Amino acid sequence: MSVNPDPETEGNDAYIFAFKGEQILVLEKDGSYRIPRYSELESLKLTGIRKIYLGILDTVPCYAADLDTGEDVPDRFCFTGLRELFEHVGEELFSAAGFAFQIVHWDRTHQYCGRCGSPTEYASAERAKICMECREIYYPRISPAIIVAVKKGNKLLLARNKQRKLGFYSVLAGFVEPGETLEECVKREVREETGIEVKNIRYFTSQPWPFPNALMIGFTADYAGGEIREDNREIADAGWFSPENLPRVPGPISIARKLIDAFLEEQKDNP
Repeated sequence: MSVNPDPETEGNDAYIFAFKGEQILVLEKDGSYRIPRYSELESLKLTGIRKIYLGILDTVPCYAADLDTGEDVPDRFCFTGLRELFEHVGEELFSAAGFAFQIVHWDRTHQYCGRCGSPTEYASAERAKICMECREIYYPRISPAIIVAVKKGNKLLLARNKQRKLGFYSVLAGFVEPGETLEECVKREVREETGIEVKNIRYFTSQPWPFPNALMIGFTADYAGGEIREDNREIADAGWFSPENLPRVPGPISIARKLIDAFLEEQKDNP
């Protein structure tokens, strides 16, 4: 999405990514969802707490809106979670919706200056909020996190998180600590969660992850030693899995699944 100057008018075709709490407003028809346009949302006369210009997506202006949590909507509209939205709108619009949510979340949590407590205002030349009293500047928060596929021959290290209710297995992930390189974070997270040591850490790809503001930085790594020992704090179960005995894994929305799929393709080429 390109961030062009805010147009003078939204226009009937502008996308409106409207949120009530953590859920996004969508138009529903026959079990399928789509993002509403400005003219459709305008007819609802909803009470938005605030509206934020995001930029241009394929020539179409995009706005985020933060709605009053008490708002009700007509039958053809409904609210849904971002994860549920992906299969209905495709990757490009899902990414835009994720970006919109991150900006709304940042706006909600930076109405006042954390340094002196005065109200903040939007900067005119960049995406930032400024305290009008002490001039402290606040940019949208991004939290870097690693996610890594650890391989041991023809097997992949997968684990089930204790906090997730869905019960699927995934590759390991964790947030980067201050003063830590990404590679050091990979080694630490794998060691802390499973007791395994890794080597040959290689960059894979990255993905913004709007839950609420993570940037997932993907890696692959090779097993270097140790026996699996779950931490029993975050990890309920972990093990080595071959392509023939994979457990339930995340859906195609995530970088975790891309790492798993890349491992499976590699095993096809090297049986």
